[in-house]
Amino acid sequence: MSAVKEFNDYRKKMNEKILAEDNLVLKRFFSLDSATYKDGALSSRTKEMLGLVASMVLRCDDCIKYHLEKCHQENVNTKELFEILSVANLVGGSICIPHTRRAVEYWEELKQEA
Repeated sequence: MSAVKEFNDYRKKMNEKILAEDNLVLKRFFSLDSATYKDGALSSRTKEMLGLVASMVLRCDDCIKYHLEKCHQENVNTKELFEILSVANLVGGSICIPHTRRAVEYWEELKQEA
């Protein structure tokens, strides 16, 4: 199974379990998260790129994978991706380098599956 499919299957399964608990705070948080990335003064594409930088700086591999996939869906190209990663490494420092390696590997898988 590809890393992309494995990540998406797990995310879907666990999100369903979380939302099935009918916790109002968690449901509102999930809703707010979805609403935040819709087009507004900034395009959803720009917001996904910002989300990827923030995820890199915070060193959240699941978030990085999520935003990489969203950036791929928003037609971010590889040159743009590397500029995004450059900003993240500048802001986050060298501790982001291992996450950059995994991000590039995941990006390559996304491109292969497209």
